[in-house]
Amino acid sequence: MNLPMHQALNVTRRHFLKNSSLGLGGVALSLLMNDRAQAQQSVVNPLAPRRPHFAPKAKSVIYLHMAGSPPHLDLFDYKPELVRRNGQDCPQEFLRGRRFAFTSGVPKLLGTPRTFRQHGQSGNWISDALPNLATVADELCIIKSMHTEQFNHAPAELLLFTGSPQFGRPGMGSWVTYGLGSENQNLPGFIVLVSSGTFPSAGSAIWSNGFLPSVFQGVQCRSQGDPVLYVSNPRGMDRNMRRLSLDALRDLNEMQAAELGSPETRTRIAQYELAFRMQVTVPHVMDISRETQQVLDLYGAQPGAGSFANNCLLARRLVEQGVRFVQLHDWGWDFHGTGAGEDIRQGLTNKCRGMERAVAGLIKDLKARGMLDDTLVVWGGEFGRSPFREGRTAGSPNLGRDHHPFCFTIFMAGGGVKPGISYGSSDELGFDVGDNRVHVHDLQTTILHLLGMDHRRLTYRFQGREYRLTDVFGELVPAILA
Repeated sequence: MNLPMHQALNVTRRHFLKNSSLGLGGVALSLLMNDRAQAQQSVVNPLAPRRPHFAPKAKSVIYLHMAGSPPHLDLFDYKPELVRRNGQDCPQEFLRGRRFAFTSGVPKLLGTPRTFRQHGQSGNWISDALPNLATVADELCIIKSMHTEQFNHAPAELLLFTGSPQFGRPGMGSWVTYGLGSENQNLPGFIVLVSSGTFPSAGSAIWSNGFLPSVFQGVQCRSQGDPVLYVSNPRGMDRNMRRLSLDALRDLNEMQAAELGSPETRTRIAQYELAFRMQVTVPHVMDISRETQQVLDLYGAQPGAGSFANNCLLARRLVEQGVRFVQLHDWGWDFHGTGAGEDIRQGLTNKCRGMERAVAGLIKDLKARGMLDDTLVVWGGEFGRSPFREGRTAGSPNLGRDHHPFCFTIFMAGGGVKPGISYGSSDELGFDVGDNRVHVHDLQTTILHLLGMDHRRLTYRFQGREYRLTDVFGELVPAILA
């Protein structure tokens, strides 16, 4: 066999496409030349600040996710009729055609054992489980008409944070940093903090970059030990040696980028450089011992501890430094009543104690520093809790509630929402939305709007179609905008 024929028979598809001046490459070359030049220019610094679609109300978001979903009927949504009918059979019209996670048959209605009062000039109803949050009642925009389709934790969390109940989509924080970039080039634009020792049910998928470039993935930081895993230099390598190794990697990646034109290669370069800068900036911003004792006491924070209170204080420090989206997850809000810790009486009091002091402290601290106006705080779970006793624990001395996607409550504060209002309502027993329905896609739409982005224009092309956080859904909730 002659040499040219041997080479022709053994050439790979990759080499053929790479070396051909005609064929697919030649046909597409003229179409891609201009787009590729623009893409390479735009991804040199993928986290550079970008213009919003219109003037924003908020610059940053702090999302406080109570993983497991708190019992809103025992915290914010007071139902006197449900209390009056406590222990009665649930009306059939509320059960017909519906599935619940752990309840079958005809459960008993469960009126709240908590004491409710109206607080502040707004008159917002808040229970005795939240005495500190009651002091900032006039800052809260409480939405009592949320609903979702998902009644299991992981799919509901995925829908809330990625817009889809299935794995593989980018998280809300990834979409925000993709659309707006970051104001601090020495810190990630999207940071995640986890407390109570356990990840949310959907895991890290709710801060994944999905199909977006990997530089937009949420970076998990810790309030104990190294703030970010694997960012510190290994033993035997100083900062100068790290710089030399990164320079060599950058040169190799630049050669590959020049040859293949892959935007992900330049994203990789940007990630290495960001990690190098983070070695200096992250330890400083994550050190809450720099705060005054008065501020630590406001949150209930303790330097060196791994707590929700510490994470709330860190969230303020991060947005103060220009981080765009900070996402907190606190485990332990799944109040089924399977044990004393999940009882909506003393168990709820104990769980709320550290949380509500820290959240109230965060809102007060942001306001005192002039940051609340442009920092949006969002608090809530992935769904609600049922107005009846959970089936498995109906005969237990502990009181608990089942998962309930049909109506639940969240609250927002600052960042361009109306303070001191209650929006929407549930029916008299808390089964369904009474008026002003707000779907989780509507919440996503409104958060993006407050950041200056039209959810219909924030898109990314993947596998032949344009994707967005809200998929093909989502309506703005103008009534809550300041």
